[in-house]
Amino acid sequence: MKKFLKDIAPISEAMKNYSADGALAFHTPGHKQGLGAHSLLKELITKEGLRREVSLMEELDDLHSPQSCIKEAEELAAKLWNADEVFFIVNGTTSAVQAMILAALSPGDLVLVPRNAHRCVINGLILSGAIPIYLMPEVDQDFGISLNLSFETIKTAVEKYPQVKALIIVSPNYYGVAADLSKIAKFLHERKILLLVDEAHGAHLKFSDQLPISAIDAGADLSAQSTHKILGSLTQTSMLMMKSKLIDVECVRRSVSLLQSTSPNYLLLASLDIARLQMQESGAELIQRAIKLSQILRNSINKIDGLKTFDKIEGFDLDPTKVTVNVSELGLTGIEAEKILRYDYKIQCELSDVNNLLFLITYADTENEINRLINALKKLYFHKKFSSIDNKKNYQLHITHCPLKLSPREAFYSSTTKINLTDAVNKICAEEITFYPPGIPILQPGELITDEIIDYIRANKKIGRRLIGAADPSLNTIKIIKKNLFHNFF
Repeated sequence: MKKFLKDIAPISEAMKNYSADGALAFHTPGHKQGLGAHSLLKELITKEGLRREVSLMEELDDLHSPQSCIKEAEELAAKLWNADEVFFIVNGTTSAVQAMILAALSPGDLVLVPRNAHRCVINGLILSGAIPIYLMPEVDQDFGISLNLSFETIKTAVEKYPQVKALIIVSPNYYGVAADLSKIAKFLHERKILLLVDEAHGAHLKFSDQLPISAIDAGADLSAQSTHKILGSLTQTSMLMMKSKLIDVECVRRSVSLLQSTSPNYLLLASLDIARLQMQESGAELIQRAIKLSQILRNSINKIDGLKTFDKIEGFDLDPTKVTVNVSELGLTGIEAEKILRYDYKIQCELSDVNNLLFLITYADTENEINRLINALKKLYFHKKFSSIDNKKNYQLHITHCPLKLSPREAFYSSTTKINLTDAVNKICAEEITFYPPGIPILQPGELITDEIIDYIRANKKIGRRLIGAADPSLNTIKIIKKNLFHNFF
């Protein structure tokens, strides 16, 4: 295997060498290295980028059985992030999370899952046939957000269900709240239980001791990171990291291959490699700048009338680069505040919920961007009004526990029918109901529909939250399992 210099990105270098070799292309892609590309495509991608947008040549390696440049790029990433193995993912962190689940779990296995897990986790359970035991995260009543799983909640669940095969946990979550992974990993591994971490928002944690510990360093067996969310790779690219004596690496590789495209885009792969190189060269410096800027932002927010944020959460660690801004004292919902910032002041947040806005501060930001954000937040005061919410407590972002009556896989393959939402109480849900972002299902296939959850759906519709997953976007109707034949799993 040809060895590349340590200060370059092997995949990008291989693409460059193939392009420079001048071979006449009688292979995919159809635009033939940009020769046939439409002018609009040429506006999106540089001429050289189109020349290098090829795949499956011998020099460019094979993502499904890497032997040269991809293998070396993954090895360099593993070394940087202190993992035994790293797998490059071009189908999004959804595929990385689902590969973790397929590699670790078999049909019928019990797995602990936080009830506020991303929808990709539930889809992974459908694929694997594993049966979730949902755990309720702690809740911050003041901000109205779900936090994370406490160690005590996990310990109690393991003692009640000692046969569980794994815990899937989201850490840090969308709001930057991280669980005590080191303590959790030690407890689970003493019982031969796997720790699988959806670390989509934690690709940067490795590069500062002011951030929560990274999942791999804390002892996770597998960790899925969205390299594109916080670092510098292209959207849709992620890494699956492994450091475990309890899982067969070839099983993980097969699971990754099962879910990845057989025609991966090499621009995406190269961007992963280049993001690794950037962090290798100056990651600590760049992440430290983001932390410093986030501290400036937090200090300023807490001086603005009607706004507040937090810089610590009792019982949990916090990633300070995720800045949550509560706007409820202005009489605004987060959704209303998001629209004001976007259309009046040209500021776009990461997400809004009933009470809050969330802003991500990354290595790309400078004082100019932070000052512009602070000035826009100050102007929200001029939009202050009486709350448009009749009873705000009904709208808090709390995940309600609905009893599981069928496994996600059984529900997915069951016969279904549509009925009016008002008639759905005590029926079994046959679809996924999710307000996005953050993409946390409030109803999942196999769960019992309750009065409380129907009220929650109506409340969130009323304030204009974006709904995905439902067959009927208006949610006047809902899909249910035709026959109420269900199991009492637990």
